[in-house]
Amino acid sequence: MILGITGNSGSGKSHLSQIISKRINAQIIDADEIVKELSEPGNNYYNKIIELFGKQILKENKLNKKQIAQIIYNDSEKREKLNKLTYKYVVEEIKKRVEKSKQKNIIIDAPLLFESSLDKICNKTIAILADFEIKLQRITNRDKIDKKIAKARLDIQPNDEYYKKNADYIIKNNGKIDEAKLEEICTKIGMN
Repeated sequence: MILGITGNSGSGKSHLSQIISKRINAQIIDADEIVKELSEPGNNYYNKIIELFGKQILKENKLNKKQIAQIIYNDSEKREKLNKLTYKYVVEEIKKRVEKSKQKNIIIDAPLLFESSLDKICNKTIAILADFEIKLQRITNRDKIDKKIAKARLDIQPNDEYYKKNADYIIKNNGKIDEAKLEEICTKIGMN
């Protein structure tokens, strides 16, 4: 069983992935972690990002993620090009890890699950949603960034309707994950 979990920044994807992973003994393949790994010096992804943005985005030979974020939240063309690079390298890596996995159950934790077409390799998908203000608070606390920057980040992400239209299941996380709903979803998917 390959389960895709997605949602906006600050919605609680990683938290939900952890809960379900413990319940069904699943391996989590975290797209954000793979991005971090591939962003290290020497990797093709790292080199392609420098080609795209120039050397000014380097800070002590590492990618300056805050600077890149600032660029892509203000320049849709650059954001689109970065997304294409990410889809190419990260999706490729996720598929490799799925293929190599010896686990019966795999969770793909990916913010761009549908946009990257990773949902096509999933048996089922769950989108986790949270109210805007809650996501805003979580992002500012987690990433230690200004509310304005967090709001700009959320403004370019899909709305709840997008997830409702594309995901097999929806779960809310406004403070705490709805356990009854999660139980119901796990039973429907056959993960209990």
